[in-house]
Amino acid sequence: MKFSENWLREWVNPNVSTDELAAQLTMAGLEVDAVEAAAGAFAGVVVAAVLDVVPHPDADKLRVCQVDAGTGETLQIVCGAPNVCAGMKVPAALVGAVLPGDLKIKKAKLRGVESSGMLCSARELGLADDHAGLMALPANAPIGADIRGYLNLNDAIIEVDFTPNRGDCLGVAGLAREIAVLNRATVTAPAQIAIQPGIADQFPIRVVAPEACPRYLGRVIRGIDPQAITPLWMREKLRRGGIRSLGPLVDVTNYILLELGQPMHAFDLARLHEHIEVRYARAGEAMRLLGGRDITLDSETLVIADASKVLAIAGVMGGDETGVGETTRDLFLECAFFAPDVLAGRARRYGLQTDSSYRFERGVDFNLQRHAMERATELLLELVGGTPGPITEVCHAEQLPKRAAIRLRHTRVRRLLGIDLPNSEIEDILNRLGADLQPIADGWEVVPPSYRFDMALEADLIEDIGRIHGYNRLPSTRPKAAMQGLAKPEERVGIAQWREILVQRGYQEAITYSFVEPGLQAVIDPHGTPVTLANPISSEMSVMRTSLWPGLLKTAQHNLNRQQARIRLFEYGLTYVSQHNDLKQEYYVSGLACGSRLPEQWGVAAAELDFFDIKADVEALLMAGGCAGEFQFISGQHAALHPGQTACIQRQGLPVGWLGMIHPELAKLLEIPEATFIFEIASKGFEIGSLPVFQEISRYPAIRRDLAFILPQSVVAADIYSSVRAAAGPLLQDLSLFDLYQGKAIESGRKSIALGLILQDSSRTLTEQDVEAVLVQVQTALNAKFGATLRE
Repeated sequence: MKFSENWLREWVNPNVSTDELAAQLTMAGLEVDAVEAAAGAFAGVVVAAVLDVVPHPDADKLRVCQVDAGTGETLQIVCGAPNVCAGMKVPAALVGAVLPGDLKIKKAKLRGVESSGMLCSARELGLADDHAGLMALPANAPIGADIRGYLNLNDAIIEVDFTPNRGDCLGVAGLAREIAVLNRATVTAPAQIAIQPGIADQFPIRVVAPEACPRYLGRVIRGIDPQAITPLWMREKLRRGGIRSLGPLVDVTNYILLELGQPMHAFDLARLHEHIEVRYARAGEAMRLLGGRDITLDSETLVIADASKVLAIAGVMGGDETGVGETTRDLFLECAFFAPDVLAGRARRYGLQTDSSYRFERGVDFNLQRHAMERATELLLELVGGTPGPITEVCHAEQLPKRAAIRLRHTRVRRLLGIDLPNSEIEDILNRLGADLQPIADGWEVVPPSYRFDMALEADLIEDIGRIHGYNRLPSTRPKAAMQGLAKPEERVGIAQWREILVQRGYQEAITYSFVEPGLQAVIDPHGTPVTLANPISSEMSVMRTSLWPGLLKTAQHNLNRQQARIRLFEYGLTYVSQHNDLKQEYYVSGLACGSRLPEQWGVAAAELDFFDIKADVEALLMAGGCAGEFQFISGQHAALHPGQTACIQRQGLPVGWLGMIHPELAKLLEIPEATFIFEIASKGFEIGSLPVFQEISRYPAIRRDLAFILPQSVVAADIYSSVRAAAGPLLQDLSLFDLYQGKAIESGRKSIALGLILQDSSRTLTEQDVEAVLVQVQTALNAKFGATLRE
């Protein structure tokens, strides 16, 4: 939120500088993001009256103006603004003036005509982006007055980033209240005036959903002046608050928004039918918003309607059909309190974020509406005239928020803040915050003010006491606690080791959102049940991920679109699966690789990544625990993976993850290369390894024997390894598959593999008979199980 420092000081004016004021707000938990000047740096600009305007003799778009700038003589200034006319008052930069951007004004000839100065637009003074014409000043602006002083431009615009719990400060009144508490100052608010009705006209109001709208006020004002314009002082306050002027009717409601923090809305009374009704939308009901966008409402959206149509999304935005405009003569002014939990997320559901919804979602003072209505009426009568009717109010008091008393214990204050504050100071702080106190035996019963929705617990009160006392004044006390070391299982392998392994193999760690696009999630994991968010950031991030793959694939897509052809990514994070009204959360390690096998270089020929490259990366991870032999890669089927290049990773027969090339349809959907490989392993499936056990090295020689077998092509290496180890027994120390051949001399449907067996005993030297017996056992086992024959 942006606000004018001068406007704030109209309410409360402590004896502190701008920098000190900003520091106070930040230390009080209202972080100041920026402090900037209200206008660009310029000097020598005064209020001037245009006396006469004639066409330039040699330029169709230029005018020669006679100007009174209060210098004692009439100045001739050439101007190209389309709105310049005799009788208007405008800012004039005199000769010698300096405008923003260090532009110095000198006497000049424009197409042969002398010009002694420059008539300025708001943009040329750094006041706005509008460059359509000269900045028109009020008719009573004093000629010759310095424009900085006349417009009160020696002001600062302070931008504050509020936390969601401080909706009470989303207005100058709330900020003034906070500054007054911090500085023990007095708030000087505009006098509250009860506007007496001049007519008896009322427009009926029905509140069908009182739990969502406990209080709704309306007022009819007839006979307003449609030609009225917003005065400069109000336009400037709105501009410095970051709001563009849209005409007096809208400007007044925006002014109340900035001043009091109460959103309001004005309807064109002539376009309303029979009555106002506050209700939930009917499913499929449609409306056109201000700005012309058409939307279809759902049944959970609170709306303002009349007898025939929806007029507005309650607390969010009005409709285009009943908005006020240049033809409006009579209006219906509304002011309401909407329950924050009912409006939370409704604006974002329709892709909206308005100043109104921002405040209602955080909580607006439920006792503010009548005061806001009277203040808005006062300003409207001053600006556009008209005759007001009485205020019509519908209030369901039983539905208004209840301000329950909170027990505050002095001992708890001392324990949480680490300082023993006197009772008198605690009472003084809470009284200044607007709370009602009742002393009890061990502290106080505290009733928070109606505008502080964030005061609900004892800790909330203590936080405010510490905040107002000053966090920087709280002592630094070292905690006293018994330290106890927690035993860490030696066999556990953690993310630190996995990170090191993957980084050494060329991967980079990614951190992606836990919220993903439901369509992509369904393609990758069609059988998972994702958790749908009630209040998503956007429709593309509306479900919780059941796999880390969606985030990695979108990250790869992003990088590939930016000419990064070789990608290695991994992520460690949680997945979320809905199971029987419960949420299952599980940590996974996932990775993605595509592009060339090695970075471009002269020493090795270029080659594309394949299945076995990424399988080697996964095996390196699995070996970290020292029990790689417990894992198997079993051919399988996965919706996100290529049918012919997919492996289910199992540990002792139980699935723990997947590995493979992405499915061609998925690659086509994301417009990424088909040769993109991904893996995902549940961390609990391989975080527990095995402890190293000492084994004496045999003093006796090892013997190697190589065997080549011809066997069916469908037999996988893992099954061969398993069978050989079982048949060879304890003498087999190592086994390697060093050759694979299919082609000439090998019949169709079969293949030749060559195995290297390392045999050794720890107690004796093996004889040829020992070795031969092992080889016979291996040949017999492979023949029996796979129909393997020894290759000659």
